[in-house]
Amino acid sequence: MFSVDRKSVLHRALALGAVLGLGVAVSGTAMAQSMVVRSAGPSAAQYPAGKKLPANTKVVLKASDRVTVLDKAGTRVLSGPGTFTLDGAVKRDQTQSTQIASLLSTSGGASRTRTGAVRGAPSAAKPSAPRSPNLWFIDASQSGKFCVAEPNRLLFWRASVADDVNLKLANASGAKADLLWKKGSGNRVWPFAEVPVVSGSSYTLTGPDGAARKIDLVVLPSVPAEVDELAGTLIENGCENQLGLLVETMAAVEQEVSPAGDR
Repeated sequence: MFSVDRKSVLHRALALGAVLGLGVAVSGTAMAQSMVVRSAGPSAAQYPAGKKLPANTKVVLKASDRVTVLDKAGTRVLSGPGTFTLDGAVKRDQTQSTQIASLLSTSGGASRTRTGAVRGAPSAAKPSAPRSPNLWFIDASQSGKFCVAEPNRLLFWRASVADDVNLKLANASGAKADLLWKKGSGNRVWPFAEVPVVSGSSYTLTGPDGAARKIDLVVLPSVPAEVDELAGTLIENGCENQLGLLVETMAAVEQEVSPAGDR
């Protein structure tokens, strides 16, 4: 059905994830700015999602404030009241560096992401549902905007591979294609010949039950090498599902910041 070599596409997508992972996971100590990716509470307007915070910025939070920042060191959840210094120091050994690269680029990594690390849930909390193992795979279970890194190398992903399943992809112009997953297969190449990838266009993905999910593609002119800039790009383009995946992936190797802060 497709002329694109699936293995080649998969390897390229994973390689891109690995590059991003290595770019944010260098061993040793470095300095980095932070990016606000989540914000709630009375100070949310002061620290909106997408706000850049230079190294050594002092974040002053009130009671009930909760701000999640992301930098090369990972994610940090700041809970008020308190004053927090974002020194931007990246202190990570090779094992942690490899773990981040793996989480961003391999299928085995997604199951190890810990939503609880971001949300502050107890470590014994029930594991979250499986998520896409790569930032650039379209999760077939999700709707919303999706940022595309390589429009000629686009893959769908599904969490459960227990059964055969056939989904139908269509665009607003009426172009259609079947996406047939065989049992045991997690990825499917976008049907480029039947349904072209066009930035700004909307697509519907319909399952056997008739439920349709709307996908809006945003083709990025370039992919930022720095994780905070990448997060900012996802925020700017409204790619919330990918932002959530990025945040949870980084959170897997970063502990929540103490709410006591430094007074």
